[in-house]
Amino acid sequence: MSTTGNGGGARRAGGAGGAAARARLRRAAPPAAPQPASGRRRGGPDVPAAARPVQPAPTLDVPEPGLQPGLRSRPGRPFPGGPADARQGLAAPPGGSLLDMLKVAIAILDTAGRVVLWSPAAEELLGWPSELLVGRRIDELIPDQEQVARIRAAVQDTLRHGRWTGNAELRDRDGVPVAVDARISLLVDGDGTPFLQVSLAEAAAVRAVERDLAVRDALFEQSPLGIAILDTDLRYTAVNRTLAEMNGVALEDHVGRTTGETLPERAADEITAIQRQVLATGEPVIDVTLASPVTTRAGYRSISYSRMTDRAGRVLGISGTVMDVTERYRAVAKVEHARRRLSLLNEFGSRVGDLLDAARIAQELASSVVPRLADHSAVILLQAVAHGDDLPRHGHDRRTSLLQLGTASVQDGPEVEVMLRRGARITFAEDSACGRVLRTGVPELLSGADQLDDVTYPGDPKTQAAHDLGVHSMLVVPLRARGIVIGLLLVSRAGYREGFDRDDLAFTVELADRAGSSLDNARLYARERTAALTLQRTLLPQQVPQPTGVEVAYRYVPGSSGTEVGGDWFDVIPLPGDRTALVVGDVMGHGLRAAATMGRLRTAVRVLAALDLPPDVLLRHVHELADDLAQGPDEALLATCVYAVFDPGTAMLTVAKAGHIPPVLVVPGEEATEPTRTGGPLLGGAGRILDLPSGAPLGVGGVPFESVELKIPEGSLLALCTDGLVESRDKDLDVGLGRLVTVLQGQHASIQAACEAVLDTMEQGREPDDVALLLARLGHGQAGTPTAGWTLPAEPTAVSRARRLVRAALTEWGVEELTDTAELLVSELVTNAVRYASAPIGVRLTLGETLLVEISDPLPDPPRERHAAEADEGGRGLELVHRLALHWGARAEGIGKVVWFELALPGNERA
Repeated sequence: MSTTGNGGGARRAGGAGGAAARARLRRAAPPAAPQPASGRRRGGPDVPAAARPVQPAPTLDVPEPGLQPGLRSRPGRPFPGGPADARQGLAAPPGGSLLDMLKVAIAILDTAGRVVLWSPAAEELLGWPSELLVGRRIDELIPDQEQVARIRAAVQDTLRHGRWTGNAELRDRDGVPVAVDARISLLVDGDGTPFLQVSLAEAAAVRAVERDLAVRDALFEQSPLGIAILDTDLRYTAVNRTLAEMNGVALEDHVGRTTGETLPERAADEITAIQRQVLATGEPVIDVTLASPVTTRAGYRSISYSRMTDRAGRVLGISGTVMDVTERYRAVAKVEHARRRLSLLNEFGSRVGDLLDAARIAQELASSVVPRLADHSAVILLQAVAHGDDLPRHGHDRRTSLLQLGTASVQDGPEVEVMLRRGARITFAEDSACGRVLRTGVPELLSGADQLDDVTYPGDPKTQAAHDLGVHSMLVVPLRARGIVIGLLLVSRAGYREGFDRDDLAFTVELADRAGSSLDNARLYARERTAALTLQRTLLPQQVPQPTGVEVAYRYVPGSSGTEVGGDWFDVIPLPGDRTALVVGDVMGHGLRAAATMGRLRTAVRVLAALDLPPDVLLRHVHELADDLAQGPDEALLATCVYAVFDPGTAMLTVAKAGHIPPVLVVPGEEATEPTRTGGPLLGGAGRILDLPSGAPLGVGGVPFESVELKIPEGSLLALCTDGLVESRDKDLDVGLGRLVTVLQGQHASIQAACEAVLDTMEQGREPDDVALLLARLGHGQAGTPTAGWTLPAEPTAVSRARRLVRAALTEWGVEELTDTAELLVSELVTNAVRYASAPIGVRLTLGETLLVEISDPLPDPPRERHAAEADEGGRGLELVHRLALHWGARAEGIGKVVWFELALPGNERA
């Protein structure tokens, strides 16, 4: 107990004062009769035999000046060894014990209640020195009469029964009552004289120790946690009953043994490692979850260890707590299990959300459950789902065609190949598990060899492969869409993995339902896409001709946006006079309506091309039909187009475009001296983008269409394409056109190889749009083709001269059989030209597969055929041409026109 002022001085003098008081006591006592040494009673107090009732002691000291009565001059005494002791420098010394913390004061009283002996501990407890108390009645330290009577009764009770226990209040030297816990025992010296031994302890300290002991008992003995105390050798010094029951080892069998000697070896190794770490480092280990080491009581435990030290800092060992957390662990595991399952569902949904391919969805489904849910998985679909056909309206039976399109396994090997061969056709018995699930839509959980043998049909090699792989549990779950079973999901576990339970079945059904919706969407997509592509291919050219003087190659690549097919198209149209029209166009928008509009637009261009109209005039006429070609009454036609006409006889190329990307022309180098050969290699050359008047897209108007004529060198390569080939999200159109020019400038084995090379350079990040590419190698007609041409004045003599020139040319070429017919028709056409024209008239003959005769004049108006009456002298010229010629027609050329006809050669099949 800490004191201040005189109280401390009284304690310091306590030792000497006590000795002086005892000396005075001996002097004041009457002489005692001599007794033999052996007369002292065994067990009597170590009190001098001369101790007898003493004379009245001097009056007790009064409180020191400056101290108010009833107030203590010392601070309140905290629980020994607590924080307050540390603050006041009263920490227990090294090697201290409980007696150093709990001070027990001893006093010896005679039977009258007078103090015979007052120990130093009593002096420290109450502050009274022994010289002031020895010989005084203890009653004087009691603050009230009720307490005095109680103490006197206690003395009498002790004299009768030998002991008394109770509480009392004594007044310390400062006059402050101090509650004490008292123990009074009867002592008798060797002379038979009785004395009273009074043991005093401050009641607050006693209560604190009792409370701590009670807490210790509650924590150690009554705690639901297992508690263990281990020494520095990691041997148990104490364990509570809870831990003993948890370990399945008796209490006495723990003490003195290590963890490795009380628990199974595998579990003890991990726990011992933790104990050594805590003992060595002093760092506590808190809430480490381990599997229960007791095999008969499977579960999980949470262990915590901390190092124990005394007040001097010496390591005493470690303490540990063990808590059974099986339920908590399983609850957490269940939550984590549910979280992982939900994560798997979300992950699968994100992986197949944008997929519209049934085979890819099936593979993603199979892969998503391995290994997190199963060791092996297979996705089996109806053939109708895989191919985008309509779902069957009748029930499934053994004739139902099934394909195994998705497989996954945790291992490889021949058995896995047999059981999970991708693309295999699956057959089953109607009373098998697959047959029942397909027919009823009710999932099944199979376990055991007997049930697993019933998956498909008896003797199925896949069943034997499953046994060889150690499969012991399987789920057969239906894949449903619109209430119809469209396939099966089979998942299985093998080896030491736990079998499936009902929770696994419920989760797999949820996963299969999500997959079923995606698979049905893929089926509908495949069906619609097939229909759209079929329509689009039907509207595109089924056969592309190879006209005289032109070698053509083309590629059409549908867009990757499913049923949203584009309106891109191309065409190659033979024209009279061995000329060829090359067309590429693009209807804005996607879908079936865009494809249908493309078909109508292509038909209109072909019809107008048959009229042999110049490119700009043809585009103007198509634009005038825009309202009739539009997708609907509320939607205007918006399309781009480039139209080029090549004449191999004159090597002239006439081009016009309506808002389309410009063509690319590659002119061969000077080293290319050989004539153009069909199927031969492309030697490359200098490429450029043709600078043409842009023209407005068809359906927009406001900008006139203009034609440009170009003289084309032998073997030049012309490229027409749609914007899907050269456009990308993040690059300009010029970049794509430049890439196209670079590719076409190189050498290629053939014009077909050039097409492939162009497609190989398409941007990977381009917009999903259709691509139409048309390449044409332009020559000057077939080598050795006879050609003759003349220019005649617009005079009447031009008719006879034209007949003589035609007769001479045909005789020279060896086709005299055509002379009469050719002379007659040339005479009629030249006569019409002379009658209406005032400028020179051109006559040209070309002998190819047919005899082509062309009469040109500067008048733009085309001739009109009419039926002459019997009395009419004229008007029969064009009628004769129509009757005698194989084909005939008229086309605009420059500011004038050309009227032409063809005659079949003798022996030609076309005739």
